[in-house]
Amino acid sequence: MPHHPFNYTSLSDLKHDIAVRKLAIDLDTDFSVFSRRVPIGHTAAPNAIASLPMEGCDSNPDGSPSESVFRRYRRIARGGAGLIWAEANAVVPEGKANELQLMITDKNWQSFQKLIGEIHASAAQAFSGENLAKTHRPVVILQLTHSGRYARPHGHTPAPLVPQRDPLLDPVSGVISDAAIVSDEYLDKLTDRYVKSALLAKKAGFDGVDIKACHRYLVSELLAAHTRAGPYGGDFSNRSRFLLQTIKAVKAAAGNDFIIASRFNVFDAHPYPYGFGIQKDDCMQFDSTEPLRLVQEMIRAGVQLISNSEGNPYYRYPQITRPFDTSSQGIPVPEEHQLKSIERLFDFTRQIQNAARSVPVVGNGYSWLRQFLPYAGAANLKSGSCSFMGLGREMFAYPQAPRDIIERGALDAAQCCITCSCCTQIMRDHGKTGCVIKDKEIYGPMYKKYRIEAENRRKQKD
Repeated sequence: MPHHPFNYTSLSDLKHDIAVRKLAIDLDTDFSVFSRRVPIGHTAAPNAIASLPMEGCDSNPDGSPSESVFRRYRRIARGGAGLIWAEANAVVPEGKANELQLMITDKNWQSFQKLIGEIHASAAQAFSGENLAKTHRPVVILQLTHSGRYARPHGHTPAPLVPQRDPLLDPVSGVISDAAIVSDEYLDKLTDRYVKSALLAKKAGFDGVDIKACHRYLVSELLAAHTRAGPYGGDFSNRSRFLLQTIKAVKAAAGNDFIIASRFNVFDAHPYPYGFGIQKDDCMQFDSTEPLRLVQEMIRAGVQLISNSEGNPYYRYPQITRPFDTSSQGIPVPEEHQLKSIERLFDFTRQIQNAARSVPVVGNGYSWLRQFLPYAGAANLKSGSCSFMGLGREMFAYPQAPRDIIERGALDAAQCCITCSCCTQIMRDHGKTGCVIKDKEIYGPMYKKYRIEAENRRKQKD
């Protein structure tokens, strides 16, 4: 099944290709399922479409939302997503993935309060009349993170902090000695920083927080810390200790009227003993034992919302995380057809939702399907394979997509994300990111600027 650019002109073409390839991807034309309210803890989302966390790398230097951040979330709110999963927010300065990552603090939390106000106002404006403004208030979650191996809080210089050495990732992430390994004491204190950030988020008006554990950032890598000694490494109980203790601590501090979520890696596609959710003899084969156990443990600890993800977007096998037409610079084109990648992503979500039972799970892997993505989302929602259809890159390109699905029953093919990886490339080039194609007036010049700067740095290094 070779990698192949998107070329479907009709739903029947897509159905035929799925059938020929004998893939477990269902499509459904009944879009009414998107309009149903989805209970989350003490509240409910007004519809079953989620905007997944897509970082712009464009906050103010103090971590507060910039005008670019305000613009992004106003557009998303007007676009009608019932669940807005706001982007990565560092809990400590050294845990930032870039200089301009969000970071809520005692000094700037009121700017986040203003952001929440504008999200609610934008949604209310878009859905005014017939009491829609009140019933359409989106649920807004703030993602809390520590970038760990991929920390770069100052300029272009990596400053990795890791739970263990990894001979495959160390050379490409800047880890040169054991000095990068975080201590048990550091992790003990780090839980308190998650609690502090969560309480500030609640004060600012967020409905909940996500204890992020995906894409090989610190908490994700801790889940795979097989070679680490001590209370945070080795067996499953130790490797999951930090995530679970942090969930419990946030829950105890924030109370029952605040949602605790987690976006976590189900499958790392990274060799044992450095990967999570993989078979020991083949890292490209899923072992569901620990991921499904983790789902149940997280729910017992207080998690009320889950979003599963996969892979390491900074290393090999990028199709594990997100199928695409064009890869980023230096990233090889996979030998796998995108529909096969999507089938795998849908299957992971189905297994996680089955394990989570009544706790809602946000599905992913839809953007490559373009105007046909709601047909897959409707089928997955109807079958109970997920509780939300989650859109990531699509929301950079087409923030109006949720409203068009629900109100028009169709997406405009001309507005859809074309999975060209340009938004990812800007991040790799250490720039502020968005959709280079559909929002080209702003991000087209930025793409060129950051590409040139990145090439100049590479030449100087060589």
